[in-house]
Amino acid sequence: MMRKLVSSLVVVCLAVGTIGAAIAGWDPANEKRSHDTIAAFKKTDRGMDTFFKNAHGYVVFPEITKGAIGIGGAAGDGTVFERGTAIGSSSMTQVTIGLQFGGQTYSEIIFFKDKAALDNFKLGNYEVAAGASAIALKDGVSKTADYKQGIAIFTMGTGGLMFEASIGGQKFSFEPK
Repeated sequence: MMRKLVSSLVVVCLAVGTIGAAIAGWDPANEKRSHDTIAAFKKTDRGMDTFFKNAHGYVVFPEITKGAIGIGGAAGDGTVFERGTAIGSSSMTQVTIGLQFGGQTYSEIIFFKDKAALDNFKLGNYEVAAGASAIALKDGVSKTADYKQGIAIFTMGTGGLMFEASIGGQKFSFEPK
């Protein structure tokens, strides 16, 4: 019985990721939500403005939804910016495995330090390895944050409850505007 439940959850997570990637495209409403998310990140930590000013580009995911029972999945759609101008859309899918239970929503912003890092993302099949760590946003955290391999990732919880000790990776797509 438990094996069927886990198998079903894996299928659902993969289906959500595949459908999300298939329907992701340019959405002006998502661009507005991305601007609202940027404002929320800047309000939470005033130092974030430095990242927005100095990064060559960034991708904003206003809402990523994540759920897990042993095996987890997450998905969300975002807007890609280069030098502050929206240039396209992105979808994110994630699969994790480990001790985890619950569900949550969060916002995520990935900053690209230079043109090469953004160009690598724009190839359309970008992955963030399991070892890459996101910084949970709170006041002042951006002052000591730095880029690793040309990227810096920040997240901000928006709802839900999740107990988690897991590993996994995120995969992103890119579609020009």
